[in-house]
Amino acid sequence: EDPLFHLCADTGNRTPTSSLARTRSTTKPYPRVNALDYTEDEHPSNFSCAPARIRTWNSSSEDCRDIRFTTRANIRMIRARSHKYNARVTIAQMNVSLIVPQEVKNLSQTLKKAGFGAYLVGGCVRDLLIEREPKDWDITTNATPEEIQKLFKETFYENKYGTVGVVTESADPRLKVIEITPYRIEGKYSNRRHPDEVHFSDKLSNDLKRRDFTINAIAYDVEDDTFVDEHGGREDLARKIIKTVGVPHERFEEDALRMLRAVRISAELDFAIDTQTAAGIATHATLLKQISQERIRDELIRILLSPRPMQALYVAQKLGILSSVIPELMAAIGIDQNQAHSYDVFEHSLRALQHAADKNWSLEIRLAALLHDIGKPATRLWSDDKKDWTFHGHEVVGAKIARKILNDLRFPKETIDTVIKLIRWHMFFSDPDKVTLSAVRRVITNVGTEHIKDLLNMRICDRVGTGRPKEQPFRLRKYMSMVDEALRDPVSVAMLKIGGSHIIEVGLEKAGPRIGWILHALLEEVLDEPQKNTSDYLEKRTQEMSKLNDEELKKLGEAGKDRKAEEDEAAIRGLREKHHVS
Repeated sequence: EDPLFHLCADTGNRTPTSSLARTRSTTKPYPRVNALDYTEDEHPSNFSCAPARIRTWNSSSEDCRDIRFTTRANIRMIRARSHKYNARVTIAQMNVSLIVPQEVKNLSQTLKKAGFGAYLVGGCVRDLLIEREPKDWDITTNATPEEIQKLFKETFYENKYGTVGVVTESADPRLKVIEITPYRIEGKYSNRRHPDEVHFSDKLSNDLKRRDFTINAIAYDVEDDTFVDEHGGREDLARKIIKTVGVPHERFEEDALRMLRAVRISAELDFAIDTQTAAGIATHATLLKQISQERIRDELIRILLSPRPMQALYVAQKLGILSSVIPELMAAIGIDQNQAHSYDVFEHSLRALQHAADKNWSLEIRLAALLHDIGKPATRLWSDDKKDWTFHGHEVVGAKIARKILNDLRFPKETIDTVIKLIRWHMFFSDPDKVTLSAVRRVITNVGTEHIKDLLNMRICDRVGTGRPKEQPFRLRKYMSMVDEALRDPVSVAMLKIGGSHIIEVGLEKAGPRIGWILHALLEEVLDEPQKNTSDYLEKRTQEMSKLNDEELKKLGEAGKDRKAEEDEAAIRGLREKHHVS
């Protein structure tokens, strides 16, 4: 099923086709509605693409909605069709405390024995309830930081928000440090990131209502195996929706990064975004420009490494926040390509990225897949001869644009260099009837032996992103076998533990053709019995061979050369069989 299908709530039309599909798409698209078309004076983001069809949840009427945004600055729903929504998440019915790590239980017990409250809170409770392994564990309490530190042997407290890190003796890296934070009330967020002031509270309810989303505002008492859920988080988990705690605009004005976080969690958990929450994101999209590039980068990385990055970036674009993350991608929307493609540059890039995610490939490949055609809008020209669009040099232009994007987002230099290599050389020539082994070696030199397989995977993503059904056609498989051939260690006398210079040094032979004959004869023996490849054995055999006359020694050497050729042919044949090419 198309990864974008579930963004649409209209279950009456289950055609597995993206609403981004362009004119060359061979499948029937979703029913068309008015496209988003903001002008600069109406909204800072300028859209002229497919309809904004996002599956959302309207909590007031308890049904799922198919919403579309109008061209007005104040976002409003102009059509909604209700349908019965079947929850696909089963809230864990077991005793959750049974799967809470003992280290977490110990800290909780210590706090409670000292007369304080102790609750697990945040993402760990959410993940426990949907039977997903938590990445970290957070405890909240009515104890002050000073009181927390008195209770535990090794702690650190280096922030103004009350969070105390408690060091445990756990062998699990995720449990080495467990954070305990007092219940707190937060002041205004003038920098859209952190509260200007924090006041500790003795009420858990004050702490829960300051959190971002209802599914993250559930507290769990490990000792009593009870939940405190004042904002309907468990119900929202069951319905698979993301909804802010309280009024959306207040949460997003406090920390604008929460808008991108909502999209990221949606992609990670395959949840829908509540209607009012989605509208709040669209209304406050420009606030994301006030967030530091480092924080945006960290959320982007988590989006790219999620199972559904295509969905996340598509929704981010529809809600108007993608322009604050990678503004250069906006130019790719609506850029039709040549006849080899089914989608515009934007959707092609998202589909290439999604394939990298489906294959669980590295962050570098995912970034390269997303940005590999970022240079196409700037290089597109119409060819009267071909009667089609051309994009000559887009890989060179794209590499420069991508470097700027990644530098702006403060990615590490090593990551940037790898991604740029993959983008710069992704148009390598791969016709097996014309390409030579030396040309393949030049490509390997350009990207490095450590990244050539990444480049091939990048090519696969590019191909799948065009809409072609076959991931690895014969041409690409043949090219892969040539890469393996170029990379393999050749069968040669260099494999031997002794060389010609050593034979001369120890006085067994003088420089001349006899040295070569001896080495090839030794190589034949080692190919038959690899365990003989030791300095002692080979030196002993050299002493024996040095007693042979030239004719006898030459015969042994020629036999060794023939055996080397046979081994080479067998190795190459094996590589071609591996890739199913002749």
